[in-house]
Amino acid sequence: MTILVVSGTGTEIGKTVVTAAVAAVARAGGRSVAVLKPAQTGVGPGERGDADEVVRLAGGVTALELARYPEPLAPDTAARRAGLAPVRPQEVAEAAEKLATEHDLVLIEGAGGLLVRFDADGGTLADAARLLGAPVLVVAPAGLGTLNMATLTGEGLRARGLEQAGVVVGSWPREPGLAERCNLSDLPDAAGAPLLGAVPQGAGSLEPAVFRARARDWLAPALGGSWNAASFTASVGG
Repeated sequence: MTILVVSGTGTEIGKTVVTAAVAAVARAGGRSVAVLKPAQTGVGPGERGDADEVVRLAGGVTALELARYPEPLAPDTAARRAGLAPVRPQEVAEAAEKLATEHDLVLIEGAGGLLVRFDADGGTLADAARLLGAPVLVVAPAGLGTLNMATLTGEGLRARGLEQAGVVVGSWPREPGLAERCNLSDLPDAAGAPLLGAVPQGAGSLEPAVFRARARDWLAPALGGSWNAASFTASVGG
């Protein structure tokens, strides 16, 4: 794949760290990588955004941010309150296509979930993925509630004719409980897509060199890694 959209079942669930892991694995495989953040919210001028964090963790990645809004709100709301122009799906698609002419892999990291509004017309990350014909990788939390959210996201993708590349658990706890262990087996059925990885809790706090060395162990072969869903699930008692 040349362009991969990274979305989630919600916010603060590990999308940025998963994006960085995918980028790190691709870089280790000799591929050039760009990360595109259509709308960065909740970050002021001069502060580090999600794309900057991907660069820090993965190293050697081209970063592009299309818009930045100071309040931590949905992009459409944040743009309106700041009196700034919104980002539209067509702009996202055009930026991604340009990056794809110069890089082997372009990762588009969304804001929040799949259908969070970018503009007053209701444009979303899903619309950008449709314009690009790009697959969507869904990042999900490990615990209670994730099956419902993964089901809704999968249904939203299928209703729009979009391909779901798979699901990655964005923050696998150090001491998983019963719900987390059971969800490993249930997530593929709920999402209607394969489980393609589990990034450990706190991975984003690792030193970049350690992060890059370990990233392959967190992602399945479809994403360039060596992680195996069946083996991992068995090892944690799922």
